[in-house]
Amino acid sequence: MKTMSIREKLEEIEKATLSPRACLSSGSRGRERPESPHSLRTAFQRDRDRIIHCKSFRRLKHKTQVFLAPFGDHYRTRLTHTLEVSQIARTITKALRLNEDLTEAIALGHDLGHTPFGHAGEETLAKLVPGGFSHYEQSLRVVEMLEYEGEGLNLTFEVRDGIFKHSKGKGEILDAEEQDMPLTLEGQVVRVSDVIAYVNHDIDDAVRAGVIKEKDVPSKLVKLLGKSHAHRIGKMVEDVVLSSLETDLEKIAMSPQIMEAVKELRGFLYERVYYNPQSRGELVKTEKILTDLYNHLIKDPDDNIRSFPKGDSLEKRVGDFIAGMTDRYALNLYEKIFFPRSWPV
Repeated sequence: MKTMSIREKLEEIEKATLSPRACLSSGSRGRERPESPHSLRTAFQRDRDRIIHCKSFRRLKHKTQVFLAPFGDHYRTRLTHTLEVSQIARTITKALRLNEDLTEAIALGHDLGHTPFGHAGEETLAKLVPGGFSHYEQSLRVVEMLEYEGEGLNLTFEVRDGIFKHSKGKGEILDAEEQDMPLTLEGQVVRVSDVIAYVNHDIDDAVRAGVIKEKDVPSKLVKLLGKSHAHRIGKMVEDVVLSSLETDLEKIAMSPQIMEAVKELRGFLYERVYYNPQSRGELVKTEKILTDLYNHLIKDPDDNIRSFPKGDSLEKRVGDFIAGMTDRYALNLYEKIFFPRSWPV
């Protein structure tokens, strides 16, 4: 009789313990390039590990979340945001007996395509790159075409689907249109966890930065969700778990009352923080930085502009290069190209 591998035992544990609605590792639709199963790790474990070890993941630590290069050690970066999304998503997933490995892989990979300088950078590249630019499409492009020198990470279908459909900006959080929602419940968990994370930690950072005061948060939202960062997250997470169970896990859900509160909190952030003159004033400067870099590299592409993916235009590849930059790399490159230098004597 053939001895089961550790991976096969883990797959059997999933079958025995997870919800019938969970996406099992053994039931994955697979990868674009077939690979032999690993002896120790399930397919979704391998995806998570590939994401953590890739270059794009490491660069997230020096990419803006909301505030550009803040003085202080406690402001969020794109990496800490990603880790907070992952933890919230894992809490919901465990409570619903879904697949934590799949959830974690999607959560860790969901923002790999984000630009330097936060959403201001994304808005700038959307104007510059022919055909537009969005971070969720770029995140998928990173894992499929750009990492591993053009080979991509060769992730499973379910992880790629969750990364691509994790967000639609200011659109619906849990969209009624099935084609806009992740096909797995785990992907839907990440989608709602992304919003839960940023509407809470961005308020926390905005208060720390003095952009708003705690008393500015609408009182009805404080009364419903709680005053502190921890209480608000706890309230939202509990609501997602209970509301999803009420659907018999047909879908990931949120009660109408809490959903409306989350949307109001998001609207408050857009009005008072993201489009606040104090924060936007500095970020407007980043539009010039990225625009100048883009135009320079189109005219004089250097060795950093990849020759892959084959068939893509120079404009698209320059967009890839800029999207992959950290904030400080973009600033340093801009200084190197456009600032005058002392003459050697």
